[in-house]
Amino acid sequence: MKRIFGIHGLILLSAVVLISSCGTKKSSNLVSSKTGWAFNDRRMGGFDVPLYEGQYLAPGMVFVEGGRFTMGQTDEDLMYDNNNVPHAVTVSSFFMDETEVANVNYREYTYWLGRTYFNDYPEIYQNALPDTQCWRKALQYNETMVERYFRDAAYNNYPVVGVSWEQANAYCKWRTDRINELILIKRGYLKKNAYQISEENFNTKSYIAGQYEGSAGVKKRDLNPTGSKNRNVNYEDGILIAPVRLPTEAEWEYAALGMIAYNPEKDNKRRIGEEVNVNRPIYPWADNLTTRETERNAFQGRELANFMRGAGDAMGVAGGLNDNSSRTAPVNSYKPNGFGLYNMAGNVSEWVLDVYRPNTISDGPDADPFRGNIYDTYITLEDYSLEEKDSAGAMQKRLVTPEELARKHQLYREPNVVNYIDGDSVSGVFYDYGNTTLINDSAHVYKGGSYTDRAYWLAPGTRRFLQARHCSPTIGFRCAQDRLGSPSLKGEGGHYFRGSKKKSR
Repeated sequence: MKRIFGIHGLILLSAVVLISSCGTKKSSNLVSSKTGWAFNDRRMGGFDVPLYEGQYLAPGMVFVEGGRFTMGQTDEDLMYDNNNVPHAVTVSSFFMDETEVANVNYREYTYWLGRTYFNDYPEIYQNALPDTQCWRKALQYNETMVERYFRDAAYNNYPVVGVSWEQANAYCKWRTDRINELILIKRGYLKKNAYQISEENFNTKSYIAGQYEGSAGVKKRDLNPTGSKNRNVNYEDGILIAPVRLPTEAEWEYAALGMIAYNPEKDNKRRIGEEVNVNRPIYPWADNLTTRETERNAFQGRELANFMRGAGDAMGVAGGLNDNSSRTAPVNSYKPNGFGLYNMAGNVSEWVLDVYRPNTISDGPDADPFRGNIYDTYITLEDYSLEEKDSAGAMQKRLVTPEELARKHQLYREPNVVNYIDGDSVSGVFYDYGNTTLINDSAHVYKGGSYTDRAYWLAPGTRRFLQARHCSPTIGFRCAQDRLGSPSLKGEGGHYFRGSKKKSR
């Protein structure tokens, strides 16, 4: 794992990454600044406040520092969709996979599901498999891809396709649990256990709730004088990761533009950065006018993405292949953008978290826009303990009720706000799926263009949709994680004037 000590130091420890959010030990103070009571002292009540070491994140992710940008289609709307009106929003900092999820990554997932569930619940394994028959197309020979693309070692590092939005989300949840399990093993709180079967498998929430023991290691000391002597790790200990998930549409588009590359004076140790970008690229790379490398170097003239250059031109001619790929290409091929992200245009399009509507949320929130919220909560018993985990080992949930929301004076009254200000409630006409439209609450956005698309679809502002249960040989995905705490990796959030000569009174 990578770990940043204080603010600047870096050392390799294992496969999980740890990013520090502060350079001080203020969180380890042993006395409350508000009550004067001692922390971490059984004789003083045992309020446990561990030293925060920094944020763990999934391997393979890079940091995307957030900021303001103009979301939407800022170049010519050739399709006359008018479905992504430009509007300014702020995106919070987050982490994102450097590359698309590859076949070998997804096979690791399906292998784990088969080993864990196949004897008792084979449908869990079967439902996770990519639909390799998605490669079939009338008047085109693709049987080799049907039989070999997902399984053959030759395609290990190629993007997984044939995965639906629902399957991609399930992968994200599984990845969260596997990373948390590895962290606990590395820290000695769990022992390796390769014999997890059916519901007796590690799930983060069931572990915290005390419904998974596994092969326990050395548990944390419980400082509560009225509690047990030992306890499981919980979120307050600061070592469990933020959930791995699909990026929102705003996050994906912001990351694809790589705007940090166009800031003329980024912040550093000596000065604050300029609040300006000198360019708005059409594509994820710097030059607005071409899809080829323009730098005068050994790579000059090479295509910067894997796409369909023209009618019948998937890769150029023998002896002069333009993008060097007739279908997909390895996930780490081509040139990364300003954030260090590969293939944010071309290769395969990518699922994002949002439900599709033809009108974007241009009159919605100014920060972190997202359509698709369905609010739920964990099921509790009469004594407020959590309901027993389900047959797959996950804690059971239910939708929040309107009555619960009304008691808490929330700004919304229903748990499902997917349709909030989408135009239907005003007109009184709702999306009649299958008759007048292909849009419904299961229609989800995908972005980025693929190896079958023309350059128009490589622009991050373009958007299309597909049903959540459907899949395509041209759609893959990558994952994201929230940045916890400071929006920067250079210290705590906010500005501090501790070195100022002027003293406050």
